Amino acid sequence: MLSRVADAFYWMSRYLERAEHSARVADVYLSLTLDGFDDHAGHTLLASIASPPTGYAARLRVADPAAPVRLDVRHRDAVALCIAAARENARNIREQISSEMWVQLNRMYLLVRETERERAWADDPGAFLRAIVEGAHLFHGFTDSGLSHDEGWHYIQIGRFIERATTTAAMLEAHFAPSGPQEGGGLVAGHYIEWVGLLRSCAAFEAYCRHYTADVRPERVAEFLLLNADFPRSVRFVADRVEDSLRAVARSLGRPSTGRPERFAGRLRATLNYGQIDEIMADNLLRYLENIRRQCDQVHAAVYQTYIAYAIDAAIPA
Repeated sequence: MLSRVADAFYWMSRYLERAEHSARVADVYLSLTLDGFDDHAGHTLLASIASPPTGYAARLRVADPAAPVRLDVRHRDAVALCIAAARENARNIREQISSEMWVQLNRMYLLVRETERERAWADDPGAFLRAIVEGAHLFHGFTDSGLSHDEGWHYIQIGRFIERATTTAAMLEAHFAPSGPQEGGGLVAGHYIEWVGLLRSCAAFEAYCRHYTADVRPERVAEFLLLNADFPRSVRFVADRVEDSLRAVARSLGRPSTGRPERFAGRLRATLNYGQIDEIMADNLLRYLENIRRQCDQVHAAVYQTYIAYAIDAAIPA
């Protein structure tokens, strides 16, 4: 596979995952404001919405740091620009993806274009945000059912899950930061709502309740979103998928599955597989989360150096 094709698969998937995450967090914020969310709590949740793609940021409205936290047109634009970037990458590999994938991305792109022109955002932003989340799920359904699970599909999985691991770790960092909701044996109502908001932002509230019952405790939230091996949005689950896809790519290219990307992914997987939440909390959870994000960045850099932005002499056999 050409490196530019691999690059487009990878970033198409990352930007779509980023758009879905941003839309889900914003939608949860909208619903939780009915429970008396204050501005500080809003900052904690909305801070996890990632920046728009590089090169697109100039089109965003400038934030006023003195303004109260609210869901405004900047959040719509952040989602819209990620959708536009995902579509542009898909356009570059139009012949490599299925018609259903292309049509679904175009539907999402046209949706955000319509919302820019009409009053849909001002009248009902929740409907727009939910449509983005549902549209991303449809895209991944078309991808898994209509695209060969070959090298290109694995690059989609790598991009999707590296982005998910990074955003989940960032959300936990924001909530466990000293200025975030405080831990303790009992949670006041406002903090309880905020932890529920974190779980809902990861589509994890019902799964958490089945695993732990509805007794929401910060250390259990951290354990579930970090170390659960079965929940699709936990960092451990996605680290497993990243390593599996990297090994599959190496096999398809006839490479040994012990290259730099696989080693970094294996180290991330081991960090999570053998982690114990009581030891992590006793040591330093924030430092652990920072290490997780740093390892995700190392996996990303290794993928780029090995498969996408490698030197030409590395690709020519001796």
